[in-house]
Amino acid sequence: MENIYDVLIIGAGVVGSAVAREFSRYELHIAVLEKELDVCMETSGRNTGVLHGGFTYKLGSLKAQCCVEGNREFDRVAQELDVPFKRTGKVVVGFDEKDMQSLLKYKRNGEANGVQGLEIIDKARLQEMAPSAGGEFAMYSPASGMLNPFVYTVALAENAAQNGVHFYFDHEVTGIRRHEGLYSIQTNQGRFCTRWVVNCAGLNSVQVSEMLGIGGYTLGGFKGEYFVLDKKAGKELNMLIYPAPGPNGGFATHATPTVDGNVLIGPDSRLVDDFEDYRATPESLKQLVLDGKKMFKYMKREYFIRNFSGIRPKLINKDTKEILDFVVEARKEAPNSINLVGIESPGLTSALPLARRAVALMREQEKLLPNRSFNPRRRGILCFAEQSEEKKKALIKENPDYGEIVCRCETVTRAEIVQAIRNPLGVRSLIGIKNRTRAMMGRCQGGYCETRLVEIMEEELQESEKEIVYGRKGGKMFTGKVRA
Repeated sequence: MENIYDVLIIGAGVVGSAVAREFSRYELHIAVLEKELDVCMETSGRNTGVLHGGFTYKLGSLKAQCCVEGNREFDRVAQELDVPFKRTGKVVVGFDEKDMQSLLKYKRNGEANGVQGLEIIDKARLQEMAPSAGGEFAMYSPASGMLNPFVYTVALAENAAQNGVHFYFDHEVTGIRRHEGLYSIQTNQGRFCTRWVVNCAGLNSVQVSEMLGIGGYTLGGFKGEYFVLDKKAGKELNMLIYPAPGPNGGFATHATPTVDGNVLIGPDSRLVDDFEDYRATPESLKQLVLDGKKMFKYMKREYFIRNFSGIRPKLINKDTKEILDFVVEARKEAPNSINLVGIESPGLTSALPLARRAVALMREQEKLLPNRSFNPRRRGILCFAEQSEEKKKALIKENPDYGEIVCRCETVTRAEIVQAIRNPLGVRSLIGIKNRTRAMMGRCQGGYCETRLVEIMEEELQESEKEIVYGRKGGKMFTGKVRA
């Protein structure tokens, strides 16, 4: 029997998960289709994790509006969803008169956009605020901050699921057609029917848009690479350090502390044709080292623990190559559909404002009844490492699994791993566990805990080692027994 829904959302990145949560505020039968095995497996999980202020985006643009709106509300959102978040502030540093003019330009632009508290500071104050930063002067943005993009996306999706949304992973959309007022959505796992379709497919949003009958869009895949630095380097960085923006508002390599105490150096940016090309390139990594040292005095190889890359789906004018604004639309040629295209940075900051605009487009066409049982709050997995000694003793007494450390680098316990495996979304991959607990994110990058995680997954899921995947479909961990 076909699955019939009121609203079907394509894509479970941060925006798709936010859209699902916002629609769950109403009496609607909702589902999300995601081609990967978990949320935030592409752009939403491969970024810097910054809550942007909104000073580089064009005045009046949707990027500017949603970024400022999302920034202002995030303290409340983080509390509701139990998401790690720090409003650290950001310094955008400059070295010469050209940089100063750039900072003054974007200060004026930010103030026009509604960004509060922007100020130009001299070298003495810069060194006082951010001793590890390079630069002769800076623009200070107190509203900027950092969050965990994995946990935020997971939290949005879990809260949506708790409010009745169905998530279907490993469901890649292969075709869409409309017949007698309903959309028929064909996937690699079967067919779904729905009254409304919402395209939140990110890197694949143009393909889905064309399936809906809306053409004319071109996405550019802008790849950026990063280094991840050890927490020893994190002790030397207390806020975000960015270089002065270029003429088009883009940033070069920057230094970003994470909420967990590491440092990210990057990204660089280059256009790629392959939207799944996450390979590291020696040329980019070499340049990251040189550029990173300009921003952050403790950019040392002894602190490097890994590298990664991400791809941003920028909407571009195919003739002029100009980067265009976010698109959130309802078009006559695709009735009862909402089309989101070109959602890149600041998509993480803008996710909920974009979701509210998607809901508003549906509300223009039909009355929506409030879901009176909607609960905006979600509780995450308790981080054992952050608790007081008294609290740790109490937790171990209540549940002995808290006394077994599985990941030594990040002090992640068996109790946390089990909670992650039993998550409301039903994810069954090592990356799913990693993103929820930080296991495998420490200095040894899983050298100690990876096989222990697999063993716990086997026990909890009643699966063999040959069924456990690392992150993506087909990414099997083992072909058989490693040892007797």
